[in-house]
Amino acid sequence: MIAIVDYNAGNTQSVIFALQRLGVEPVLTRDPEVLRKADKVIFPGVGEASSTMGFLRELGLDTLIPSLTQPVLGVCLGMQLMCEYSDEGETHGLGIFPHRVVKFEPIMKVPHMGWNNITRVKGPLFTTDMEGGHVYFVHSYYVPLGSDTTAVCDYIMPFSAAIQKDNFYAMQFHPEKSGLLGEQILKKFLEL
Repeated sequence: MIAIVDYNAGNTQSVIFALQRLGVEPVLTRDPEVLRKADKVIFPGVGEASSTMGFLRELGLDTLIPSLTQPVLGVCLGMQLMCEYSDEGETHGLGIFPHRVVKFEPIMKVPHMGWNNITRVKGPLFTTDMEGGHVYFVHSYYVPLGSDTTAVCDYIMPFSAAIQKDNFYAMQFHPEKSGLLGEQILKKFLEL
């Protein structure tokens, strides 16, 4: 069973449709027992960091998500909330990744929105033929490069397009809106 964390995030329906296209009928849930028993968990997100973390705390998901032992995939705001701290709303996150999420300097158009390529891909969700492939981004905040970076995007500066630590995988881009490449990445996550 694939569980999608239900916490009023803005992109759950597009994630559900993407999984259905891959032949998977996911469960949208905020039930801790269902999340614990799921084979895989997807933690999507579109929204604002501090109010979203408040909602996760109310549901007890702030302690549940970091304790999960199956593969967990964070998407966009989900990735940012998996980090230690976000400058957006001065928000303490889940602390899974030891990063501070920072805002892009408005040297270019912010938010970073649209298609951009990913490079330096590595890890189980990526293959060498994905190097330089294009995926879809919508964000104003980013995770700096670090030892757990598994894909890089360059917009204003190089930043982490994807990160991974143990059973936790996360991507700043939206695989559910990234065409065939996004579908391949989701498929690789489902196959973990």
